[in-house]
Amino acid sequence: MLGKVTVIGAGLAGSEAAYFLATHNCQVDLYEMRPSKKAPAHHTGKFAELVCSNSLKSFELDTATGLLKEEMQILDSLVMKAAKLFQVPAGQALAVDREKFADYIDKTIRALPNVTVHHEEITSLPKDGLVIVATGPLTSAKFSRELRRLLGVEQLYFYDAAAPMVLKSSLDFNKCYYKSRYDKGMGDDYINCPMTKEEFIKFYQELVRGERVKLRHFEKEKYFEGCLPIEVIARRGAQTLTFGPMRPVGLERENAPLPYAVVQLRQDDSLAEVYNMVGFQTNLTFPEQERIFRLIPGLEKASFVRFGVMHRNTFINSPLLLTNKLTWRQDPRVFFAGQIIGVEGYIESACSGLFAAINAWRQLQGLEMVALPKETVIGSLVDYVVKANPDNFQPMNANYGVLNSPLKDKMAIAELSLAKLREWRDKYVDCLSGIL
Repeated sequence: MLGKVTVIGAGLAGSEAAYFLATHNCQVDLYEMRPSKKAPAHHTGKFAELVCSNSLKSFELDTATGLLKEEMQILDSLVMKAAKLFQVPAGQALAVDREKFADYIDKTIRALPNVTVHHEEITSLPKDGLVIVATGPLTSAKFSRELRRLLGVEQLYFYDAAAPMVLKSSLDFNKCYYKSRYDKGMGDDYINCPMTKEEFIKFYQELVRGERVKLRHFEKEKYFEGCLPIEVIARRGAQTLTFGPMRPVGLERENAPLPYAVVQLRQDDSLAEVYNMVGFQTNLTFPEQERIFRLIPGLEKASFVRFGVMHRNTFINSPLLLTNKLTWRQDPRVFFAGQIIGVEGYIESACSGLFAAINAWRQLQGLEMVALPKETVIGSLVDYVVKANPDNFQPMNANYGVLNSPLKDKMAIAELSLAKLREWRDKYVDCLSGIL
């Protein structure tokens, strides 16, 4: 064994880090407070539970999220293995059966002989050895206070939300129809609930007036723009819905007029029994969700498996605190990874955990830690996180706006990125060395 690394948190980033280290001849102490202590928004104690959605976004190579997935596969990502195994239809998006996805990752990690799992809450950083902090956006209150004390800066936060889920058997298919936007994927991966203008106006009026869960007196609303509650989007104007999550374009049907607005439902389990409401993350009270969302044609008698929720997410001011190796500037034995560093998105979170693990592995061997190629999506995300303006630092997901490439054509960008990452992997990771 090369040595021991303590990984705190078994979400996507922590699971990815633990898997890489354990399969590269390292001892891993993996701490996860669930299920001994519950976390807001989580429903199980399994590793890598997906909270907000079952979609990992586009897998098409001409998108930044699609390119990121290819990069992760080059680095032998456990998350990508699970996603491929338990993929469910979702057009051009990679969506998964979230229960089977988490179950596979959970069982895979627990089966590794050099991983010791501790189901307990960590309230302070270990004083010795390498540590990867991957506690995620739902870091416990006690550990958050300890991080604030250690890091010496105010913790940042924003509000994130999850969408409701409904049973397919409760939908009215005299009104709903199957179709993927522009016939992507299999062409019928989504269930669509079409609205006339009159139906939309009635729904919109109730949505903006709906009662919401009240924040505590000391909190103020602060949202991540990529995951706004549907009622917050609506308050910016009706067209923010009809040109946004409810746009009807690409959802035409033969011998039927184009709907004024459409609500899409995406499959959430491999049996196609549970569907989530795409783009309908919300902070409405549960009774209001039931009342208002049943105004949507086809959902009049919908059975809600899970209502939408909103929760406060924590992240650190990474530009002030982290190096481009994801180490804490004041103590290079401590790494941070996942959404707590200010990346937004499932695969974005996982990739930072994998990258932190690679550098921890190199540090254990006495090797120099390395930065990622800036031409890659992973490298660009890390670069953004550690170099953004700390005065107004906001979480960032994979996009071409942060990708440092000299090229303009997206497929050429992808080819360069993958070539650079393979070269980096072969030089610095050596996937054939030290694997169990």
